[in-house]
Amino acid sequence: MQTQLELARNTIITSQMKKVAVDEHFDPEHIRSLVARGEIVIPCNPRRKSQKIVGIGAGLRTKINASIGTSSDICDLDAEVRKAVAAEEEGADTLMELSAGGDLDQIRKTILATSNLPIGNVPLYQAFKETARRYRNPSKLDPEYLFDLIEQQLEDGLSFMAVHCGINRYTIERLRNQGFRYGGLASKGGTFMVAWMDANNKENPLYEQFDRVVALMKKYDAVLSLGNGIRAGAIHDSHDRAQMAEMIINCELAELGRDMGCQMMVEGPGHVPLDEIEGNIMLEKRMSGNAPYYVLGPLPLDSGAGYDHIVSAIGAAHAARYGADLVCYITPAEHLALPNEQDVREGVRVARLAVRIGDVAKYPDRRHNEKEAAMARRDMRWQDLEKFLMFPEQARRLREERAPEAEETCTMCGDFCAMKKGMEVFRDDIRRDKVSETASQQPEKHYVGVPE
Repeated sequence: MQTQLELARNTIITSQMKKVAVDEHFDPEHIRSLVARGEIVIPCNPRRKSQKIVGIGAGLRTKINASIGTSSDICDLDAEVRKAVAAEEEGADTLMELSAGGDLDQIRKTILATSNLPIGNVPLYQAFKETARRYRNPSKLDPEYLFDLIEQQLEDGLSFMAVHCGINRYTIERLRNQGFRYGGLASKGGTFMVAWMDANNKENPLYEQFDRVVALMKKYDAVLSLGNGIRAGAIHDSHDRAQMAEMIINCELAELGRDMGCQMMVEGPGHVPLDEIEGNIMLEKRMSGNAPYYVLGPLPLDSGAGYDHIVSAIGAAHAARYGADLVCYITPAEHLALPNEQDVREGVRVARLAVRIGDVAKYPDRRHNEKEAAMARRDMRWQDLEKFLMFPEQARRLREERAPEAEETCTMCGDFCAMKKGMEVFRDDIRRDKVSETASQQPEKHYVGVPE
């Protein structure tokens, strides 16, 4: 079986490429050419007969990933199902099933059967959990078991995987030489792999046998997302030597994997101060040959726990503006607790706002929706305004709860309404675009990314 990348290189436009072209309002040949160059990936394991087709990469709307999963403290399969449903209902584009507690095979298969989204995971979680259960020591992990597990999970239908191939002994040496870190290590899979390498005095098998990882991913046309195991867990660690060593290796591996016919993404960067986000994305794009970049956060502050979804949204808006392709949401529970269903809903909503802000800046010719929203608000056409809002139900609820005395205004200003007075003064001078006259006939759009 050929991958989407290999088919695109053979000038074949697949049904998946056609679907992405329709959704993003591009010519199918344009999508094919970018898939062929590895600048767009389409996670779509054919083992799953029904899943949403999503394009991730250059020129496309910035996508949102929602992560769910159990822990050793809280393991409730029904709750995870509700979170998966909530993520899809709120508009997530992809889902990562990151369970580390309970029957991981059952949880994975249940979530795959529940959600229509492309689903990914981190195979090291189950590998180390099962090894610890069996031997009481995760560092006794057998690499052969790890590779068998990766194939088993792909066979179940996962469409992308975060695999920590970029950690090697050189990376760990950088950590030791710089005196470790202010924020420690933030990646569960990455940290346990570092511990395995240290305990066994061996190289990372995922790096050492990278061609084997690629072969497995190609067999199921799954996207290999190069995991960011040494990402910074504090802004004071951002772009330290260890993080940069892994980033360079991952970008090299992205190129190698692409040359072998595998769809590739690069992950990063974790906690990054706001002024470094642009540079981080520029480096990833330059060093990887414009491979799609899957950003985790980024979080530009370490002291916002409880509101880290807002902290992350600020970072994500900048990341989307400068070229990030897939943003992993952060929930209000980040750094504090396992998220619940409401945390998932809030995390997806805030992330969607963030990437729309970034996309509006990244694509100046795609601001039609924002102009229509502004004109509807100016004209006090409240029902028309809802057509252009990301969360119309929330807007309607707030307005109905605090209904104004004069229907055309709102209770923010009441009879001191600036919009109403402005319309009276400039009634004969108002700019009216032709598209506004037929606004009620336009298809509803809740995202930026469609050329005008």
